[in-house]
Amino acid sequence: MPLSMQQENFLIPRVAAIHDLCGYGNCSLGVAIPVLSAAGIEVCAIPTSILAAHTAFPYYSFTDMTPHLEEYLEVWDKIDIDLAGAYSGFLGSAEQIDIFARLFDRHPEWKLVVDPCMADHGERYKTYTDEMCAKMSELCQRADVILPNLTEATILLDEPYQGQNYSEAEAEAMVDRLLDIGSKTVILKGIERGDGKIVNAIKGLNQPYHECAHDLLPYKLHGTGDLFASIVSAAYFRGVALSVAAQLAGELLVRAMSISAHQPGYELRGVSYEPLLTEIGSRIDQAASAAR
Repeated sequence: MPLSMQQENFLIPRVAAIHDLCGYGNCSLGVAIPVLSAAGIEVCAIPTSILAAHTAFPYYSFTDMTPHLEEYLEVWDKIDIDLAGAYSGFLGSAEQIDIFARLFDRHPEWKLVVDPCMADHGERYKTYTDEMCAKMSELCQRADVILPNLTEATILLDEPYQGQNYSEAEAEAMVDRLLDIGSKTVILKGIERGDGKIVNAIKGLNQPYHECAHDLLPYKLHGTGDLFASIVSAAYFRGVALSVAAQLAGELLVRAMSISAHQPGYELRGVSYEPLLTEIGSRIDQAASAAR
């Protein structure tokens, strides 16, 4: 546990992590649970689907948890779980989005982080329909923080995808349009300007526009968005400013990707974050201590 949380009277934050669970391939709950736990957060997992391996593999299984979610959440209501909030990732059906929208409406006191996992690099995920995209936009209206990549941002805004190269002025204008949807803060991911850097832009209702730039590595990995969102969420629920959280997440993500490139089959297996878990926890703890 992080150093400043070792005192016996510390109240451990309890957060729902809403995502799919893959048996093989580092992503989703397989990233969120250890990362939030390393930051001293008790994770209450809600699996939206269960897969033997993630969908980038040529073979995978997919078990949709939609029929079980209402009963799952009813149990939580009966035992009166007290949560600080929720981090929401991949949702598997329009009905699931409705279920979680109702859950969030029942708990207006929660802090909500929504990663609208529905598309990337100009392509919508195979499981996402027009109805689901529209409902995801509605879910984002309830969020304190949303973390869309550029493809997801254009879907939320019902605009054509125009690539990854946005100037600072263009990126801020897009963030402003996303804020108009209703979320309090936007972290727009994946801007590329041809200078060897990848840029994430942050702006909130009470936070000025800010950009974080990191080295752009010459390969893509499955689960990098989940690792970034998990680190941001962990820091946010520990009270760290989002500009600091995004900077920290970007730095650690680049290091995890560098580690991944030395692992066999890294192109498919997902991002290798495990050697960094202790550092993730300690750096979030330091940032949280500095914020107090």
